[in-house]
This record gives sequence, C-alpha cells and structure tokens, in this order.
Amino acid sequence: MALDSAPGTSTPPDADVRAELLAVVRRFTAERIIPEAARYDRDDEYPAELVEQMKGLGLFGLTVPTEYGGLGLDVPTYAAVVEELAYGWMSVTGFLNTHVMGCLLISTFGTDEQKARLLPLMASGEVRGAYSLSEPDAGSDVAAIRTKAVPDGDEYVVDGTKMWLTNGREARLVVTLVKTAETDPPRRGMSVLLVEKEPGPSFEGITVGPNIHKLGYRGVETVELTFAGHRVPADALLGGEEGHGFAQMMAAVELGRINIAARATGVARRAFEESIRYAQERETFGRPIAQHQAIQFSLAEMGTKLHAARLVYEDAARRKEAGERVDLAAGMAKYFCSEACWEICQAALRLHGGNGYANEYPIERLYRDAPLMIVGEGTNEIQKMVIGRRLLEDHAI
Repeated sequence: MALDSAPGTSTPPDADVRAELLAVVRRFTAERIIPEAARYDRDDEYPAELVEQMKGLGLFGLTVPTEYGGLGLDVPTYAAVVEELAYGWMSVTGFLNTHVMGCLLISTFGTDEQKARLLPLMASGEVRGAYSLSEPDAGSDVAAIRTKAVPDGDEYVVDGTKMWLTNGREARLVVTLVKTAETDPPRRGMSVLLVEKEPGPSFEGITVGPNIHKLGYRGVETVELTFAGHRVPADALLGGEEGHGFAQMMAAVELGRINIAARATGVARRAFEESIRYAQERETFGRPIAQHQAIQFSLAEMGTKLHAARLVYEDAARRKEAGERVDLAAGMAKYFCSEACWEICQAALRLHGGNGYANEYPIERLYRDAPLMIVGEGTNEIQKMVIGRRLLEDHAI
C-alpha cells in the first residue's frame, strides 16, 4: 500500500490523512521491522528487503514536493514517521535521514535542472542519498575540512577523504561538502557537490571503505569514502554557485537534528513500553513489580521524560516547517531527546534486571543504540555550545 497525500508542496496533511499515514507506518513497523530487527542487528546485515518495502510505501519521497513525484509532506509529519520507524528499529531511520537531508538540499537550493533530474529518482527510492560532511580530522569543526574540488574545464577534480557516511556504500548520490577556494573565513570557500556513483566498494575515482563495526546502529553501513582524482561535472555544483556550501549543509543538519530527536523519542518509547508491560507481568515477593513504589517512581520518571521529549521535537519540527531560524530549537531537541532516551534506556535495563542484559529481550539492543543519538549530527557537547551562544544572543543585555 503506497501512501498518498493531497496535492501541494510541503503540505500539512489534514488530521485524517496524517492519522492514516501513521497507521500504515505503524503497521509496517509491527509486521515487517520488529520481527526482523534482532536478526539484522545480530548479523549486522543491510536490510535490503526492508528498503524495498519502504520504497513501495513511498517513504523515500515523504518530503519531496508532489510536482517531482513525492508526497510533499511537512516536517512535523516526517518527524512523526521517524519516531514510528525508530520504535521498531533505529537503524532504518539512519539511511532515511541522510536521504531526506539530500532531498531537502536539492529541493531548497538546487537548480531547476537538478530538481527535475534528481528529485523524481529520489522520491521513488531508485536513487538513495548519503550526506558527506565529516572527515577523519573534521567532525564538529566543519571549517577544518580538507576535501578539495578543483575546476578543470567543465568538471571538478575531487580529492580527499570523508568519514562516517551512513548509506555510503549503497547510495547512488553523495551530497558532499568540499573546498572550492581558500578563503578567510574558510566557510566562504565551501561548496556542495552532488556526486553520483554506483553502489559498491568503488566507482571511478571513489573508494568506499569497509563497514565500521559499531556498538549499536547495526545493519546500516557506516563507511569511509575516499576521492582520488574523481571527476564530477560542473553542473553538479548545488545551486550552480560556489561558496554557499556551509550554509546549505547547516540547513540540512538542522533537519538531521530533528530526525535524531524524533528517532531518540521512538527508541525511548519502545524502552518505556517494554518496561511498563514487563513491570506488570514480572512478579517478585508474590506480586507484580509494578506494585513496588521504587518501580513506580522509575516508570514515572521515564514516562515524564518521554512526554517532554516528544513535545520538544515537535516544536522544533513546526518551527523548521514555518521557515524560522531553528539552530536553537533543533539543538535543544537533539540534546534533550537524546539524553532522555539514554536515561530511559538505562532505567529500562535496570527495571528488567538480568533479562535486560540478555538478547532475548529488545532492551539490550535499545541500550546499545541509544548512545548514537548523543554523538550523531554533532555531539551533545557541541549542542550545548550552540544553545548557550544562542541563548546569550537572544537575551543580551
């Protein structure tokens, strides 16, 4: 069953359409993702079958304007879908995140030709995107990137190494931040190239490293990608003008942080619901542990944090959709939701006791997945710096 939306671009669906959409995603999560998540996680296997099913549902075109074949839905609806998917298995929201970030960049900043050629392919999922910003020596310090794109006739020659690419092997499009000029400050010399490639370990001047084995966030590849004299057509420059790459990528990062906040909420909700059910089923001293005050206190804290997390990310999503400046709201959402998720998952493991440590229960996987949200899309230490600076700016005396 494919999801259909009313005509329009970035259209807030009416309540019935939104409810139907989320019901379809919830059913897909329950019937397709949850039964297979443990196996994919255990084997660290790319979920090719789930990806095909997500294509059939139209999930890769959630935010792509309807004129290019997408559903044209708003950011709050996208974030709600992310929460539902993450409830089943957080990893599937990762390759969806990088893809949607690429769609946002092209639909917002792309030339007419770039939109017309790439967005229909991305909406269908035939072309899936990766987002390439970090490097071995440049993560949160974006100004330190070294990957260069040098003009050569009607092409750019790209050299450098990118790091931590989700979907880097399977993607056919890698949205890549490069240096096209030496400037002061460095961000003025940064541009974005829409690098097309074939899935696999190598393509022309691109080499994709092996999957990085991780604590959690398994089943989706995370790789290093190296450019060695790789040639990219000049018309692959996002928007057709050099020097705007930093601002363009930061706009996408804001959406990425909302994704992180929503997926953290989904993981937290799964941990809470597993815990509150377990507390009513598990008995000690002749009664369910839910009747012990200590357990009730733990559930109260978990439930309150979960409720607050959803309110925070929904607020950031609404602001992003409204076109507001959201570095503060997205930073707060990413920071608060990821920390709440980690605290809820720790509490869930404690509540389950030894069973929480065993892979027969989903808690140990949730516990391993939760830290990714703390370090992904900018560490929480960076978030606090962004939040602090913006608060001082807003409340200057």
